[in-house]
Amino acid sequence: MTFEATLAALHLLAVLTLVVFLSSQAALCRAEWMNAAVVRRLARLDLIYGIAALALLLTGLARLYWGTKGVSWYVSQPLFHVKVTLFVLVAVLSIKPSLTFRRWLRGLAAGQALPDAQDVASTRRWIMVQAHLVPVIAVIAVFWARGM
Repeated sequence: MTFEATLAALHLLAVLTLVVFLSSQAALCRAEWMNAAVVRRLARLDLIYGIAALALLLTGLARLYWGTKGVSWYVSQPLFHVKVTLFVLVAVLSIKPSLTFRRWLRGLAAGQALPDAQDVASTRRWIMVQAHLVPVIAVIAVFWARGM
């Protein structure tokens, strides 16, 4: 029982970490606030966000394989498949902002200008889509935990 609780706690910690760093990106990625320090900070936040997503995936897999319910129970649950699909969608959506932050960093290192307002706004939209999908995953988890 303690092992199961530990896995659940680690999974929840990964979720909360992911939300914090995704929210930080959403708050910071604004054209009116853009400067070299913000570009570097966005790239660092994105790295931590990626690590949190990996931790979330690994703790989820640990719960799947080592948890008390077992793989067969999880894969028989339709909401499990919805959660996993949305997680993969969020992961795919995170690729463009990640690549954009790296491009901005390379541009700064090469002495180029800061990203223009349109590029920043476009990147922020990608982040906001992710930020709106992540709570949906959490809501699905709540319904699933209550037997729906």
